[in-house]
Amino acid sequence: MNLKTLFCSSEKAKQINPLYLIGGHFLSLYLIIGFILRIVLMAFSPADATYTAMGILRSLTVGLLSDFGMGLLLLIPLFVFYIGLNEYKYKKYAAFSICLLLIAGLAYAFWPESIFRQYGGGAPRIAQIFLGWKLLSFSLRAFIPRIRKAWRACTLYLTWGIYILLLLVVSAGEFFFWEEFGVRYNFIAVDYLVYTHEVIGNIMESYSITPLIAVLLLITLGLILAVVRKRRFQLEGNYTLRRFGFETLLAVVLVGAGFGATSLTHNLDANNQYVTQIEQNGAYDFVRAFLNNKLEYDKFYTMLPAAQCEALYRQQTGLDANGTKQLSDGQGAEKCNIVLITVESLSADFLTRYGNKEGLTPNIDRLMTQSLVFDSLYACGNRTVRGLEALSLCVPPHAGESVIKQKKNRMGALSVGYQLSKLGYTTQFLYGGYSYFDNMGDYFSHNGYEVIDRSNIAKQNITFANIWGVCDEDIFNKGLEVFDADAKTGKPFFAQFMTTSNHRPYTYPTEKIHVEGNPYTRNAAVKYTDYAIGDFLNKAAKKPWFKNTVFIIIADHCASSAGKTSLPLEKYHIPCLIFSPGRIQPQIVSKVCSQIDILPTLFSILHLPAKVSFAGNDILSPNFKERAFLATYQDLGYYENHILTVLSPVRKVQQYAVRPNPDGSFEETLLQKQDVGLTQKAVSFYQTVNK
Repeated sequence: MNLKTLFCSSEKAKQINPLYLIGGHFLSLYLIIGFILRIVLMAFSPADATYTAMGILRSLTVGLLSDFGMGLLLLIPLFVFYIGLNEYKYKKYAAFSICLLLIAGLAYAFWPESIFRQYGGGAPRIAQIFLGWKLLSFSLRAFIPRIRKAWRACTLYLTWGIYILLLLVVSAGEFFFWEEFGVRYNFIAVDYLVYTHEVIGNIMESYSITPLIAVLLLITLGLILAVVRKRRFQLEGNYTLRRFGFETLLAVVLVGAGFGATSLTHNLDANNQYVTQIEQNGAYDFVRAFLNNKLEYDKFYTMLPAAQCEALYRQQTGLDANGTKQLSDGQGAEKCNIVLITVESLSADFLTRYGNKEGLTPNIDRLMTQSLVFDSLYACGNRTVRGLEALSLCVPPHAGESVIKQKKNRMGALSVGYQLSKLGYTTQFLYGGYSYFDNMGDYFSHNGYEVIDRSNIAKQNITFANIWGVCDEDIFNKGLEVFDADAKTGKPFFAQFMTTSNHRPYTYPTEKIHVEGNPYTRNAAVKYTDYAIGDFLNKAAKKPWFKNTVFIIIADHCASSAGKTSLPLEKYHIPCLIFSPGRIQPQIVSKVCSQIDILPTLFSILHLPAKVSFAGNDILSPNFKERAFLATYQDLGYYENHILTVLSPVRKVQQYAVRPNPDGSFEETLLQKQDVGLTQKAVSFYQTVNK
């Protein structure tokens, strides 16, 4: 098959309108691949996933309708492209008019005051290249008629190929995303679009992308060649005005059907969250997350009257009429150095104490016998920014985006950094990557912290780095250097580390630990992070400032948050210990508590005389009320007295009875009759925080 037979209609091959050929072939492929993908995702579901026969049938049938709806919507760009496949634009006056418009548009793109300049970045260059190409390509076709047919054929095959290749790439991406997060594309995927350097680098370092793309390109070519043996594009005379009117009306009806099908299927909710995820369409989920990346609490969630909400919030948090509280009397205050190590994705079940049999964390395991340990502590969310938000502000999670990534993220006196700065502390945030990621640098630098990240580490001091940042040893060594300088000032210091090594692609200095089998796995990365923490503390123990320092080790969130319910409790259980030999006695605390309580507890232990507005409380106080907060992007959870209350859009409230299983997991059973008091407590916390 040569180019001539491919690009020119064959007498033996049936000639078909390009809209119908590309659209029909793509839609059928979309349904087939979507069906296969669901079966694959079920086969590769997390260990706790279970599917009944009815659940499987529901996933496949609802999923088919969901894919049909989204497939129709994805054909909208094709219809817009199809409009341009007419001969009228090449008529003399029309052609000159179009050329003049393109010239004017190109000139505008170069104008210093153009709207493209207002967007900044690469927008002006993209506009210039696009309009320049459109002017050149249209001019060639308009004034050299003999090339039009071949040009149109090339454009159609390229469009067809792009549709199929993108379908294959997105489907493969969904598989990898499911493997990592146990859900379809969601706000995490949208978030990551902002940080293309880190995300693309992470993908390139984690997977064999070049061979995968090569295979997908070959499959794309094969699928097109299989069709064009019998069917070809009708390259001329595709529509009259009457036919175009009919096709436009048909397109409107089909688009309406597409919106109806996707809206219907994505508002269904199964009792099993895995079934709900499987039956949905990842591309639609992605678009919906992109368009709804901000949630205004008062518009989407259950509300209490303002006075009742305020009174209940103050009662639960211990705040006075001015919205403040004194965590200690200040007598015998110890202004010790405080080092907070926030560990990436360190689920509790990686530790021996919580059932792990692989010995991944010998250093942390040993520290737990010498520390104040909180056995029933839960992360506030499933993203790093959620953990950082909870630890630095000591308040429950915000709805939608973390406050760290919001424009209004200057929190003033609410910040731990601000409060410790007032007490004479040097406050610092240390991160092994570049702190522009997730807006961490902007947030911490405007809330009382000095930000120290990868850009502050001399190249000769970087022993290993991947796309996320330097290895944990390198950022800890940088910390030792910083703390030595801090100690010389005579002021106490508070420093918060954020580690990176326990993150896909799970690469690190492999010679530092022994691993059986593949060294680039989550378990191996956990073992390396544990080694780096042990190495840091061993080096710190030789420093003169060590005896006057309190160390906190806590996870930002768990390695995975996927489960049968939207907020599976065991997927938020994280380890936390406070270590300071000779100052803090080893103790195991079994009270249910939250990340937001850790710094208030330490303030009380050290008798720091701060007047704060924290929602978090002293866990060790006999008056401490056991509860925990956990959230996804949309669902806001409040756990108390073995009942999990979940607030969701739109003003939806569900409660689950929580029963522990012998393996450390929890069984969550939906309650038909809700506890109104617990609902009001949950609402009072989240409504107040989200003002």
